[in-house]
Amino acid sequence: MTDEATEGAPDTGTAHRWRALAGEPGVVVLDGFHALKHALRFGAEIPLAVSEDPTAALALAGRLAPDLTDRLAGLLRPVPPGTLGRLVPRPHPTGVAALAVRGTGEAGTLAPAVDTGRRTAPLVVLDAPRHLGNLGAVVRLAAGCGAAGVLTTGTVDPWHPAAVRAAAGLHFAVPVQHREPAELPAGPLYALDPEGADLRTRTLPDDALLAFGSERQGLGAELRARADHLVALPMRPRVSSYNLATSVAMTLYHWSAQRPPGSA
Repeated sequence: MTDEATEGAPDTGTAHRWRALAGEPGVVVLDGFHALKHALRFGAEIPLAVSEDPTAALALAGRLAPDLTDRLAGLLRPVPPGTLGRLVPRPHPTGVAALAVRGTGEAGTLAPAVDTGRRTAPLVVLDAPRHLGNLGAVVRLAAGCGAAGVLTTGTVDPWHPAAVRAAAGLHFAVPVQHREPAELPAGPLYALDPEGADLRTRTLPDDALLAFGSERQGLGAELRARADHLVALPMRPRVSSYNLATSVAMTLYHWSAQRPPGSA
C-alpha cells in the first residue's frame, strides 16, 4: 500500500488500515493521548496510532510525557480533520487514537502470577460490574496501587474501549481478565458487605482477593457464599453507599497503609 502521508496527500490509506486492523481479534482501541501514553510506557504493542494534528499531540507530549516524544514522533500517522469521528465512537479531545494488542505489555508478563499462591499484592474482584467508567477507574486505581490484577465476573467486557479510556490505558500495566466465579484463583476472599466487620479492624494479606459487588445489585450470592471474611467500609449514618471506584480506593489504601514505606 502506498503511504500517502509521506507524499503530502490526505492520508486515507491510514484510515483504511485502521479499519482492517480494528477488526482483528485481540486488537483494542486506545482513545486519547493519555491512554496511548500509558500503553507505551508499559510496553503495549501498538500497530497504529493516528492524530488529526500531530504537531499539537507532540507539543502535548512535550509538556506531559517528554519521555515519549521521540517515540510518538515516529509512531503517529496524520489523518484529515473529521477522520477520528469515523474511526472511534467518541473522539477524545486530545485528537489522538491508537490500536493496541490485548495481552501485550507489562500486564501480559504479570498475568501468570494472578493464579499463583505467592502473590505479593491483592487481586481486585468486581462482581458483575455494569458501569464501564467505574470499571476503568478501578483498573487505574489497581495499577497505581500495585494490585496483582483486576478480575471481573458477569457479562461486561473489561476491555471495552470505554473502560480502557476511563483507565487511561493502564490495562497494559496490570492484568485485567474476565472470570466466572468458579474460576477465581485461590486465596482468602474478603468481600465488601454492609454487614461485615469494620475494615479498619482487619489486616488484609498480600494474597487476598478483594471482592466488590455491582453498583446496583451488590455482591452476588455465589461470591458472598465463598467469602472467607465480610468487611465493611466506615460510613457516616444515613449515607447509603460509596461509588464503586471509591470503595476500591479506600480498600486498597487500607492494604497499602499496612505495608512499610517503599514496599510497593
